[in-house]
Amino acid sequence: MKIQILGPGCPNCEKLAELTTTAATELGLSFELEKITDLNAIISFGVFSTPALAVDGVVKFVGNVPSVEELKSYLKS
Repeated sequence: MKIQILGPGCPNCEKLAELTTTAATELGLSFELEKITDLNAIISFGVFSTPALAVDGVVKFVGNVPSVEELKSYLKS
């Protein structure tokens, strides 16, 4: 599974990366975490508000930092 954090590297982006790693680890998933900070690359996902989370190239949510439990639901779907 490829998990992508889309954002410029702001504190919310870092928090999202941390919580997502926690959620994926608790679920026992095999994953690769990639942080995408390039604005043009972020826009290519159709994302105009950050932070955002994509799983295997599919954007799951945009614009906030969800809880670990919410992240688990995004990672399982």
